[in-house]
Amino acid sequence: MPQVDEHLIDDDIDTSAWDGVPIRLRAAGLRWTPQRRTLVDVLREHQGHVTATELISRCRERDQTTTPSTVYRTLDVLEEFGLVAHGHGHDGREEYHVLPGETHGHLYCEACGRQWEIRPETGAAIVDALAADLGFEVDLSHVTISGHCQGCHD
Repeated sequence: MPQVDEHLIDDDIDTSAWDGVPIRLRAAGLRWTPQRRTLVDVLREHQGHVTATELISRCRERDQTTTPSTVYRTLDVLEEFGLVAHGHGHDGREEYHVLPGETHGHLYCEACGRQWEIRPETGAAIVDALAADLGFEVDLSHVTISGHCQGCHD
């Protein structure tokens, strides 16, 4: 599996965004279960992009009772809260961006497997060009452009 540069855990991650999750879940009529707590703890320690499969595996390392359905349902709610955003990787798999900032697309090198986020100004230029040329409105969060990075095509 290719490595994504943003998957590194960083001690400087601001985890305060996760502090209100139990209250928000209860306000939405949902329970704050041990499995949801485990998922939030795993997400709290993560930065960048992660697949649901990776999350399920990490949660099960901590709590064997964690089920895929609980992870997926909770991710849907956390997306409504703005704490994760789903997108799709180069291979079509659904990925989640933890604590997303600006909407962005991705670049994927087919040779080395590295991925990068498309800078907001570059993404805006792509979106604007497609709108002007084809009248097409792009959801940049679902865009992954495959090719070869500078290191691999030189």
